[in-house]
Amino acid sequence: MRRLAGKSIATLLLMASLSACAANTNRAPIVDRYNPSEQRPDYYVVSRGDTLFSIAFRYGLDVQGLAAANTIRAPYTIYPGQRLRLREGRVPAPRPSVSTKPIVASKPPPKAVSKSPSKPKTPPLQSAPANESWRWPAAGPVLRAFVATSQAHKGIDIKGKMGESVKASRSGTVVYAGSGLVGYGNLLILKHSERYLSAYGHNRRLLVKEGDIVKAGQVIAELGDSGTDTAKLHFEIRVDGKPVDPLRLLPRR
Repeated sequence: MRRLAGKSIATLLLMASLSACAANTNRAPIVDRYNPSEQRPDYYVVSRGDTLFSIAFRYGLDVQGLAAANTIRAPYTIYPGQRLRLREGRVPAPRPSVSTKPIVASKPPPKAVSKSPSKPKTPPLQSAPANESWRWPAAGPVLRAFVATSQAHKGIDIKGKMGESVKASRSGTVVYAGSGLVGYGNLLILKHSERYLSAYGHNRRLLVKEGDIVKAGQVIAELGDSGTDTAKLHFEIRVDGKPVDPLRLLPRR
């Protein structure tokens, strides 16, 4: 009897183990991590390739408030190793206009030893006309909607095919072009005014660079799957650094 009881218990344990293995054969789906929820540190140390816009975007801050908190004036020049306070300072009214293109973090320039001929001014940051409407950046349907109460999805996902055109939703200036923000892949951020930014993630290839002035409807990238599991465009609109539902601003289809 004891032998039979022992065999029965062993059989049950084996069946339970096999059932557990069978239940785990399906892999967990890949989850996009758009600006994942994280405790904002008090300070951030600038890395090569950062711009003040990309840092503000990452932590949901208004770029002018971040600049004010760190006594940084336009064109918002920052350097690797620089320590920034991650908070918003008081912005003087009226807000100062940005006169030159954003400068990517680089080594501090050496002290000038002699005067050189004056160079032509760099093109100013262009704001979209006040009456300019928002446009859809890609032609496909919406795969995933904006989630207002979550830190995990701050925009919308638009279905597409690899290599399809990604277009500027509004006129403006490229203030970030790179892959330094986790979860966004190859990312573009456009500045449309002192308050409005738009972002385009997961691109296969970026067709514009930081400082470029673009027009609404201009092709700025090729749709891709960088930083995610399928070909799609992740699109965000930020107002004063805070994400809003793009479907509230885009025209109805």
